[in-house]
Amino acid sequence: MRLSRRTVLSASTVLPLAAARPALAAGRRREPFRTGFENLAASGYAALRGRRVGVVTNPTGVTRDVRHIVDVMHADRRVDLVAVFGPEHGFRGTAQAGGSEGRHEDPATGLPVYDTYTVSGRALADVFTASGVDTVVFDIQDVGARFYTYVWTLYDCMEAAALAGLRFVVLDRPNPLTGRAAQGPVLHREFASFVGRQPIAQAHGMTVAELARLFDAEFLTAPVPLTTVAMSGWRRDDFYDATGLPWVPPSPNMPTPDTALVYPGTCLFEGTNLSEGRGTTRPFELVGAPGIDGRWAAAVERLRLPGAHFREAYFAPAFSKFQGTTVGGVQIHVHDRAVYDPVRTGIALLVTARRAWDGFAWRSDDWIDRLTGSARVRTMIDAGADTDEVVEAWRDELAAFRRVRREHLLYG
Repeated sequence: MRLSRRTVLSASTVLPLAAARPALAAGRRREPFRTGFENLAASGYAALRGRRVGVVTNPTGVTRDVRHIVDVMHADRRVDLVAVFGPEHGFRGTAQAGGSEGRHEDPATGLPVYDTYTVSGRALADVFTASGVDTVVFDIQDVGARFYTYVWTLYDCMEAAALAGLRFVVLDRPNPLTGRAAQGPVLHREFASFVGRQPIAQAHGMTVAELARLFDAEFLTAPVPLTTVAMSGWRRDDFYDATGLPWVPPSPNMPTPDTALVYPGTCLFEGTNLSEGRGTTRPFELVGAPGIDGRWAAAVERLRLPGAHFREAYFAPAFSKFQGTTVGGVQIHVHDRAVYDPVRTGIALLVTARRAWDGFAWRSDDWIDRLTGSARVRTMIDAGADTDEVVEAWRDELAAFRRVRREHLLYG
């Protein structure tokens, strides 16, 4: 893992810096929460003045009264908005996992919408150039997990903007898991894919603006002229509901902040033959397969994992794995999110599932290695390692990532 730090921070601008560090003296009232977009709008769109703007966004790019920022900026003469760029699931969010909306004209605004999903490097730089923009704005709600593809859309768009000679502006939004700490294994470069381009932790504990600063300083081939418009009133220990923002599902299987809380661990079941709950009303909170009974829930409950209980559950997915078939498994009930560790919980569920159900198998393409960032989790569990042994194995690389991460944080 290479985490050498390049001295390119001088190319980056953080707006507003005072609001980005809301550490309060004793007795002072807490500053009201505002997103990066709200701070941008309050400045009269100063960072976009005189620029031809394109926005990378999806349905989560909304104001607190759930107007989409594209609609707001399109109606404002102070912004020359000329294009929209849609990620996985699309700009308006009509596509399922692994899909996008393609190139089209947005019926609400008449703006051209370009598809960025699976496009990167010079090909994406050419898309930006063809759109006629000179500034690319990013505003998408992330969920805090390395394998959630929007952070790699951010990375790819930053790299393409650098190639095309464009400015890049990131409008910050909260990490719904809080920003207290990074958790889990760090990606090994030989396992890089669109669910992990660069060596960051499985639960990175950063906001998108902080990630943009890290990407620019550590990983981009060449730095991009970067402006990050920070939130105000956000603290690192804030969960999503502390912001007062409405929750718009960032993707079809991320319906609530409760889903985001467990996702960095239970998404690992995508790399197995068990259902990760897609096709149910509780994706990633429900996990199971045909033939599993209550012994699995009992086994994981005996571990007394911090912050959660595990209920024997039966469900029939409406789509995805085991569509229309009743399966047995567990439902995670998080009762104390302050101490809940989603990554360690995910590992414990994998370890106990393999021991409790003789039908357990990894996906034949070893997708679990892409999700965890190396072959280590799979091979250790196959060799009989317990949860603590697996977690201990990534201690040093996680400590190294945490040191680098610290250099790019914006909030107290």
